[in-house]
This record gives sequence, C-alpha cells and structure tokens, in this order.
Amino acid sequence: MNDARFEEIYEEFKGLVYNLALSYIHNQEDAQDITQEVFVKIYQRYGSYDADKSSLKTWVYQITINHCLDFLKAQKAQKRFGFLTGLFSPITNEPIAEASHFDHPGVALEDKEEVQRLFSIIDTLPDNQRTALILTKIEDRSVKEVADIMSLTPKAVESLVQRAKNNFSKKSGRTEGF
Repeated sequence: MNDARFEEIYEEFKGLVYNLALSYIHNQEDAQDITQEVFVKIYQRYGSYDADKSSLKTWVYQITINHCLDFLKAQKAQKRFGFLTGLFSPITNEPIAEASHFDHPGVALEDKEEVQRLFSIIDTLPDNQRTALILTKIEDRSVKEVADIMSLTPKAVESLVQRAKNNFSKKSGRTEGF
C-alpha cells in the first residue's frame, strides 16, 4: 500500500475506529492508542484484504472489534496477574489495578454517571452480544451490515441483539427498551 492510499483510508475511517474503540474501552487515551494500533494493522495487512469477501469498511470494523476485544482480554489478564502476585491495596485488600473511568467527549458531565453505569452493564454481556448491541444501537449500523461485520446471518444478529437487550434489561432493572 502506498502512503497516499493509506492516508485516504485513515481520513475516511479514523472517526469510525476511534468511536468504536471508545464504545468498547470507555477511555479516550486508550481509544486513541487503539486507533493508532488498528491503523498500523491496516497498513500491515492491507495486502491480505480481499474486496470480494467484504467491503473495506467491514474489514476495518472487523479489525477494530477484534483489537478492542483483545485489549479487554489483556486488561483482565493484567488484573488477574496483579491479583496472583499479591499486589493488594493495604486499605481495601483489593488488587491494585485502577478501573478505567468512562470518559466520552460526547456525553454531558451530568449524564456521565448514568452512561458509565449503562456501559458497565453492556460490558458484562458476552462478547458477541456486546458487539451486536454496540454496532446496532450505538454505532447505528443496519442488521445486514452487522451480519457482514460479524460474519453471521442477519437472523443470528437479530437473535444476538434480542438476547443482549433481554440480558441488559435484567441486569439494569429497566423495563423499557434499550
């Protein structure tokens, strides 16, 4: 890939990648780091991109989602490692692993607490339900597009979204829809 093509891809998808990362990670600095790392992967893997299999946008979504899920797994592993090596707070006896705070620039200060609570519930959903919910309800992608991104049928995506909504409702105590 030449530099001009990479620049085009970066300009077209930088907002998409950053916002999607922020939906998973809830921290601006980490989302910025993930955005950079995703574009490094895009640059390195562009030769393997197959336009016959998916659109460029779908491919970028797939790389971003996988990178975000890997990041979250690594964070959990770090927390477990801290726990196992005996790094405890002397006051609370909890592992010394600072929880990330929800920090989204598009959310008003007075709403951040509620949004953080809602995202903390979304974060407890299984990865496939969380991804389907984020893509359809937060990223406002069509079921067909989400099906392409997740390599599923539209029916499977609809089922995942419905299960995610049900689980979200149970965990949040909300009776109205998502």
